[in-house]
Amino acid sequence: MVGKVHDIPRSFPQIGPFMMLSAPPSATAETFATTFDLGIQGMRCASCVRRVEQSLLAVEGVQGAVVNLAAQTARVTALADTGLQERIADALRREGFKPSFALQNERKAHIRGNDGVGISSLSTIWAEWGQVALALSFALPLMLPMWASWLGWHLVLPAKWQFLLATHVQGLLGAQFYLGAWRALRRGTANMDTLVALGTTAAWALSTWLWWAEGASAHLYFESSAMVITLVLLGKALEARARRQTTSAIRALQGLRPDIAHRVGQDGEADVPVEDVRPGDTLAVRPGERFAVDGVLVEGHTQVDEAMLTGEPMPVDRGPGDAVVAGTVNGAARVLVQVQAVGADTVLAAVVRRVEDAQASKAPVEQLVDRISAVFVPIVLLLGIGTFVVGWGMGLPFDTALLRAVAVLVVACPCALGLATPAAIVVGTGVAARYGILVRDVQALEQARRCDTVVFDKTGTLTMGQARLERIDCAPEYDESSCLRWAAALQSGSEHPLARAVLDAARQRKIDIPPVHGLHAVPGKGISGAVEEHPYTLGSLAWAQEQGGSVPALAVEAALQQGHTVSVLWRNAPQGTQTLAVLAFADAVRPSAAPAVLALRSMGMQVRMVSGDHPQAVHRVASQVGIDPNATQSGALPQDKIAAVETLRQHGHGVIMVGDGINDAPALAAADVGMAIAHGHLGADVAIHASAITLLRDDLALVPAAIDIARRTTTTIRQNLWWAFVYNVVTIPLAMFGYLSPVLAGGAMALSSVSVIANALRLRRWRPPGLVPPAHSSPFHHR
Repeated sequence: MVGKVHDIPRSFPQIGPFMMLSAPPSATAETFATTFDLGIQGMRCASCVRRVEQSLLAVEGVQGAVVNLAAQTARVTALADTGLQERIADALRREGFKPSFALQNERKAHIRGNDGVGISSLSTIWAEWGQVALALSFALPLMLPMWASWLGWHLVLPAKWQFLLATHVQGLLGAQFYLGAWRALRRGTANMDTLVALGTTAAWALSTWLWWAEGASAHLYFESSAMVITLVLLGKALEARARRQTTSAIRALQGLRPDIAHRVGQDGEADVPVEDVRPGDTLAVRPGERFAVDGVLVEGHTQVDEAMLTGEPMPVDRGPGDAVVAGTVNGAARVLVQVQAVGADTVLAAVVRRVEDAQASKAPVEQLVDRISAVFVPIVLLLGIGTFVVGWGMGLPFDTALLRAVAVLVVACPCALGLATPAAIVVGTGVAARYGILVRDVQALEQARRCDTVVFDKTGTLTMGQARLERIDCAPEYDESSCLRWAAALQSGSEHPLARAVLDAARQRKIDIPPVHGLHAVPGKGISGAVEEHPYTLGSLAWAQEQGGSVPALAVEAALQQGHTVSVLWRNAPQGTQTLAVLAFADAVRPSAAPAVLALRSMGMQVRMVSGDHPQAVHRVASQVGIDPNATQSGALPQDKIAAVETLRQHGHGVIMVGDGINDAPALAAADVGMAIAHGHLGADVAIHASAITLLRDDLALVPAAIDIARRTTTTIRQNLWWAFVYNVVTIPLAMFGYLSPVLAGGAMALSSVSVIANALRLRRWRPPGLVPPAHSSPFHHR
């Protein structure tokens, strides 16, 4: 693909702060369907997710809503109008959640800052850990007598002090649970706050009653209520910290674009906000600075670190006429850039959109989780009440039966269920993006895990997509340099791929190219002209045969057998056509192709190839990369590629189609998973919108890597769900039968949600075999 950044199609027109999804041509702004993200603070568990989604869907004009507990965000699709934000904010605040629309105001640029929505600010972090520290200062003195008894010491804290310490925890730090429970009760639902509030209140009230009824000698349980609240707060603080780690990849991307640009005008350089830069402006970029826009270099030579976009560890050379993209890092030279795209139209914005879309998506299994979470808390409440009634009825002391019920209420954890899937998706898609693998949604991960066949296109996918002059077979009386010199002269004004191959070969051999006169091109056949006063023609084999030239059969046959494309150079002499040379061209195989095919086979995948090229060329490439010639198809038109994919699917195969995202778009769409290779950053935007998985650099090692991270992410989702279900299935009966005290139950509940996120965070250590991690300047290493 050849072109500038402005040639890349832009698929998302903007409407105010929103990104338009669809609208009839005659629609007004009030009828546009829009999608946008907003931050939501205060979500604690799967029940909260359900409440938020129900609240959003109840707002007039809202057509769809997907809530992400791990990222603390919601993606809303709605009919845009001037009062939409206010209605959404009011609906969420009535439910006790704090919405933030700050992200919308940045949507035009589609790049969030490091303090973006869904990421706790410094004050929020201090509030989380400040509450934990305060709760510990009240609760630890209550635990000292119990710990001392383990050492044989007898310590007794006066009941009055126990009451005061526990009441401070219950009334001040536990107020948030009462508030959340009340808001859920108003809607006729129950959530995690309900369980904590009821359980700790029961323990606190029991202790207060025993103190009042039996005096200072009574056995009190104030430490249970205080420590449960403390442990829940500690678990939530750890969980919030872990959630921030899961979103580090997207935050890194969002923070890449600089805020200030150096615009060059008639009066010299002037620093301006990036939002004020327009296409056509000229910007100066100093050594070590990030490019703020997509553009084309107009002055200066430099090296550009593109690790943030492609995962490529080494900087690449860029000079006048070369394209650069926003977020990449300039090397050691000052350069001038003509702006081609800004804000939401940049390749960086398209990459961010893709990662955000993947992290906002929901796996099919989450629908089951949503249904379970809707009845989970009510069932736990019934189990808690049943535990108390049955235990007391069977002769257990009142306080023992009540404490068992408290443990049941406290140990149940809907949080782990709610975090199991989104935490894995956020981490998995983030680490994949670090290596240049962009995933459209969780369905793409699930489908890639199930696929057993990979179908490659040839040209531009397994091969470089650039013709190369392999050999020149000259007539006995002529040498290669002379023939190449005449051929290069004929091709000096052409942009045809074969012409570029001839000119590149001449330059590599440092051959002076003479001028040409009277050029005449015959479409589909070749070109003729006068070089040094002699008429020469360079054309196809068929055209040479039409002209009656004697073409050396052995040279032609050898070239065709090797899968080469053949051109013939001849001179039109008075005595007839004189053949001078046969030129054989080939499209070089990518160095990463054979290792990638081998890696796919080791993963148990079948590998096939389909191409529009002639059989000899297809078989040559197949033999070089390790694909069985019987698993290839040549001469395939676009509709033939679609048919090949559909035939495999009809025979029960899950198919991944790998192509360039442009010519292969129909076949990519027909496959279970379309995997498009972006040919450098020029083709990134095209490939992103043409595929379920986009590979941002021309390294076929990314194909098995993408399948591997898909498998690992979906495996992590299943592990998390298994742990969340097993945890509740095991611990609730233990609490019912008295094997878990309220304090241990509180600790187990806090540990469950943290363990789910910790398991998801293991994906951050994923390293695809055969790939070098991005350089140190990659945003995934610096936040």
